Amino acid sequence: MTSTADGIGNVRAEQRHLSVPVADPGAWATAMSNLGIVPMSLTGQQLVSDSICIQGFDPNLGIITPLNPMMAGISLAPPPPAPLELPIIKEIIHCKSCTLFPQNPNLPPPSTRERPPGCKTVFVGGLPENASEEVIREVFDQCGEIVAIRKSKKNFCHIRFSEEFMVDKAIYLSGYRMRIGSSTDKKDSGRIHVDFAQARDDLYEWECKQRLLAREERHRRKIQEDRLRPPSPPPIMHYSEHEATILSERLKDDNKFSDATAVLFTWIDRGEVNRRTANQFYSMIQSANSHVRRLMNEKAQHEEELEQAKELFKNALLAILTQFEQIAAVFTAASRQKAWDHFSKAQRKNIDIWGKQCEELRNAHSEEIMGIRREEEMEMSDDDSEENPSKRFRTDDLAVAALKEENDSLRWQLDAYRNEVELLKKEHGKSYHNEEDHTQEQQLNFLQQTMQNMQQQLLSLQEELKSKELELEQAQDEHRCLEAEVLTLREKLLNNMDCLEGANTERSDKAVNGCADVLYHHCDKNHELFIRGPLRSEKEALLLGIISTFLHVHPFGANIEYLWSYIQRLDTKISARELERLMLRLPNMFKQEFSGVGATLEKRWKFCGFEYLNST
Repeated sequence: MTSTADGIGNVRAEQRHLSVPVADPGAWATAMSNLGIVPMSLTGQQLVSDSICIQGFDPNLGIITPLNPMMAGISLAPPPPAPLELPIIKEIIHCKSCTLFPQNPNLPPPSTRERPPGCKTVFVGGLPENASEEVIREVFDQCGEIVAIRKSKKNFCHIRFSEEFMVDKAIYLSGYRMRIGSSTDKKDSGRIHVDFAQARDDLYEWECKQRLLAREERHRRKIQEDRLRPPSPPPIMHYSEHEATILSERLKDDNKFSDATAVLFTWIDRGEVNRRTANQFYSMIQSANSHVRRLMNEKAQHEEELEQAKELFKNALLAILTQFEQIAAVFTAASRQKAWDHFSKAQRKNIDIWGKQCEELRNAHSEEIMGIRREEEMEMSDDDSEENPSKRFRTDDLAVAALKEENDSLRWQLDAYRNEVELLKKEHGKSYHNEEDHTQEQQLNFLQQTMQNMQQQLLSLQEELKSKELELEQAQDEHRCLEAEVLTLREKLLNNMDCLEGANTERSDKAVNGCADVLYHHCDKNHELFIRGPLRSEKEALLLGIISTFLHVHPFGANIEYLWSYIQRLDTKISARELERLMLRLPNMFKQEFSGVGATLEKRWKFCGFEYLNST
């Protein structure tokens, strides 16, 4: 409190000191208003209000920075249109220990950065080297209460004010040249630059304030939603015999029927219906069904009222139409020449307009009445055979409803008797449970034995299958051995034939070819079942296609080594033996021929698939 009082006393003393040496009070008031400082007269009264010093500032708000519209709970109204900016005239400001000179009005105003939210701190640069903290406080203390001054050794400082609007007053001093005393030394003068500063304390206070406003907004919205929320329905009591008796009475009352049906629906939905309470619920459902007759009677009554209202409406339209016709007759009589000549020109014009309007209205009403009559005729044509369809329909519905009600009651009684019979059967059937259990156990044992026998048969079949597979593998091995022996015999014969002379070459070749053919055909006859057969895998199908294409390109045939060297480029794991086995298995597609004589004897494979197709 003492420091506050001292600060106030210092401000008043400075104001008294500043007001004495000024010769022109008007110029002083203009300079102070441009600066944003409240000018004081000698008596201590304000010469200019704060709202004039700072345009667009409301001291009751305390915040002039725009709120963040993205914060939850904040919804701001659009700001009012800004008034037209008037040219600001800056004057020389005299202080106790320094003087502030404005910049050239022809120069552009000093630039400032974007204002941070909740800014209460300003950056002041370009201070004279000899400017002390007291001089800075003397200049900026007129803008508002200073919380702290952080001065640097490099001719700048940061000033934090207590309120945000004081920052706008301090920004006004940006561009002024400060001169300490009457010295002309460079260290005693400098052009000050005031700009917004970003401080963590200001941002934290602003965020706290925004959170407070958001909480208040959420609380206000919650109160509004609670006020507008419809009241919750009354709780429905739990089922009991006493409440069921009361509900039965309420179901019979026409005024309380809707509430009673809601309670009945809730009880049924909860699963309160069981064998013990089924009869009571049935009686309540029967009471609810008894209101169907009342509702049908009310519907018929409303339909009769509707027919009466339609009849009254039609009669009223007819009366209006007759009056329109009378008015039209009056206009027609007035338009005749014996009466028309006595009216003035304006009167004739008005009578003509009125007559046209009356004629249009009369035609419209007549069309409406004709439409009503056409609808009645259509209804009568649809129901010519019936004398009074609505009454007959009502009587039929009532009779059907009564029959349905009696049928339902009989069906419910039958279901109740069935339930009682089932209970009696269960009570008397307990003695027979032991015999039934015994027969079931015997059946289960018999089924288990049959299952075990089937499993044994399955195991024996699997063992037989394995033995057959082993025999098949052995037969295949024997077949491979026989093929190998045939090939060795063929090679031996070829080697022996090389030793013969030229004269006997042709005979020996024929003998060798005949012997080889005999051996080959003998092997084919003995092992035809093992050699021939369908393709076993996708790889064999691919090889079959490649071999067929290759041999089709070579019409004179190719030996197995040449074919194997070509296919080995595609699959390095394939062997010539496998290719020969594949072609031996398909004699209808590939055939083997011997060409050459003596040492030039060569075995070639040819493609004969097209020949087989033509022959078949």
